[in-house]
Amino acid sequence: MSNQNHVTTALLLAAGTGTRLLPLTDNAPKCLNLVQGIPILERLVHILREQKFKRLVVVIGHLGDHIRAFLKENAGDMQVDFITSPVYRTTNNVYSLWLAQEQIQEPFLLVESDLVFDASMLDGMLQPDKIAISRILPWMNGTTVTVDANKQVTAFYAGGSTSDAPQYKTVNIYSLSLPTWKEVQKRLDIYISEGRVGEYYEAVFTEMVADGSLHFEADFFNPDRWYEVDTLADLNEAEKMFSGRSHPSIKPSGHPLHTAGKMAVDIGCPE
Repeated sequence: MSNQNHVTTALLLAAGTGTRLLPLTDNAPKCLNLVQGIPILERLVHILREQKFKRLVVVIGHLGDHIRAFLKENAGDMQVDFITSPVYRTTNNVYSLWLAQEQIQEPFLLVESDLVFDASMLDGMLQPDKIAISRILPWMNGTTVTVDANKQVTAFYAGGSTSDAPQYKTVNIYSLSLPTWKEVQKRLDIYISEGRVGEYYEAVFTEMVADGSLHFEADFFNPDRWYEVDTLADLNEAEKMFSGRSHPSIKPSGHPLHTAGKMAVDIGCPE
């Protein structure tokens, strides 16, 4: 691996209200909820530090002060910069990504704040212009892609497809080179100028892959070693998946807010 091309900046989109995780997100942003006693964000920080990331940029909104305080204590030697979305309640992640233009002018890893995965799975994502995808399991929904024999993404699908080609689930982790990021910025500017602030950034990627202005090489994630936490049921499923597989250097949190959140999941979402 060429160090020159090694991505060392990560962008975390963490502005959303996480309404599907209520009541837990009344008191904590989604990324501070626990899986196996460890905040989702803490797992991510440890993974990024293991993978030699030097900088973390975080777009915050809902209860953003909690994220600031948490990272102040837990980011180690990583540089952490924050972008506050003033309209996080009425916009979607396309707007959060657009806001990142003010802070990021280097290759970076784009990652959602509700993902739990093993550190080693990022090994193939440290070069620019990669997309993490997975074989589809029954719990997965949302955007899918098709790929060619060279693992190049040929199309994005937001709501199903009539294509006969095998489809794979997007994990919501991407690495972008600087030239790619500049092209994406142009399309983001169009979306925002047209008032399309309620869209997902996948809509931008869909258009750009279709017209040939965006190219991603697929990196395959083991579908049994990552989970996307959107709901209380997801949180319980992630608990099962990562049972006994906690990172040895991460100790379960004893913060009363986190403990209360875990209890709420256990009570509010029976198996």
